[in-house]
Amino acid sequence: MNFITKVFFDFFVAFGVVLGGSLLGGICAVITLQPPASMMFTIADKIKIWAIVAAVGGTIDPLKVIETNFVEGHLSPAIKQILFIVSAFAGAQMGTDLIHWICRGGMKS
Repeated sequence: MNFITKVFFDFFVAFGVVLGGSLLGGICAVITLQPPASMMFTIADKIKIWAIVAAVGGTIDPLKVIETNFVEGHLSPAIKQILFIVSAFAGAQMGTDLIHWICRGGMKS
């Protein structure tokens, strides 16, 4: 997988984790007679960090790649890994913002 493909892949995986988790949590809230908008709002905030972790690989390996390459003076792989994490963060943040935008009509804030 080339660099640009992985950047987009990480973005959309993180976006999908936040969006899918929040929407399914909203469905669960309806079934359990809870307020779906506030549940989706809360879930989107809580799941964001896990969406980033899932998108970049789910382990400590990405941080190890950054540390190892940076210490050895190979900046290109370290910078690429940082950009993958930033891309995943952008996707998770955009998913969270979308859920907040959707739920704003159902919540009084």
